[in-house]
Amino acid sequence: MEQQIGTLPDFLIIGAQKSGTSSLYHWLTQHPRVRQATKKEIHYFDARYAFRSVDWYRSFFSETQPVSALAADGRSHLLAGEATPYYMFHPCVPRRVAQVLPGVKLLAILRNPVDRAYSHYHMAVRARREQLSFEDAIEAEAERLEGEVERLLADDRYRSPVHCFHSYLARGVYVDQLVRWAEFFAPEQMLILKAADLRADPAATVRKALDFLELPPSEFDFAESYNTRQYPPLNPATRNRLVEYFEPHNRRLYDFLGVDFGWR
Repeated sequence: MEQQIGTLPDFLIIGAQKSGTSSLYHWLTQHPRVRQATKKEIHYFDARYAFRSVDWYRSFFSETQPVSALAADGRSHLLAGEATPYYMFHPCVPRRVAQVLPGVKLLAILRNPVDRAYSHYHMAVRARREQLSFEDAIEAEAERLEGEVERLLADDRYRSPVHCFHSYLARGVYVDQLVRWAEFFAPEQMLILKAADLRADPAATVRKALDFLELPPSEFDFAESYNTRQYPPLNPATRNRLVEYFEPHNRRLYDFLGVDFGWR
């Protein structure tokens, strides 16, 4: 006998972009108790919230599952989740998620913001969304983003390609984003992981995620990482400049989390 399962996600990987969200999501969905969404990045709470219903969102986690498979370990359903890295940065998403999924578990992976910004830039170049050099792009960022957060907060139907695609530095100010999420979700609903740990010891990092999701251990294939790229080294002078730029923001992050990520 089979029954049709229509559910909402139990967990969200909310970001940060270019920090290992694809790898973490693909590894977690290898677990026999985790059901993969029909699409990794659904963008419901950022781009489609004003245009699509909750039932539309639910359809990404709906599939036919044998009842025996669901009930084998006494659980009522498989866990479902998605990973949309823009969720962490979009100013309206925490409120929207709290309205639809008040009990959801949230996972965030944080990467050294200098490296994250440079990787983000090259992604934009590959997608032909950026014509400026990296140095010129970060110089232009403040002017490009001026007023965009206010417009997003004022109108649920407003979408900002600039805010999404050209926020190289702003996305790396993690503490402001996490403070916003903490206004709507309890600390026990959030797990903050370090991207360097995911790369260095994926098994241990995935175990942390499994414990957070209250899932039993399982076997995983860590041979392949996902969505990784190679690009030219960052100019040392630019790196030093960005290290100085992010240093006070990182200190605030360490104070907020009670963890020093060691981004020197």
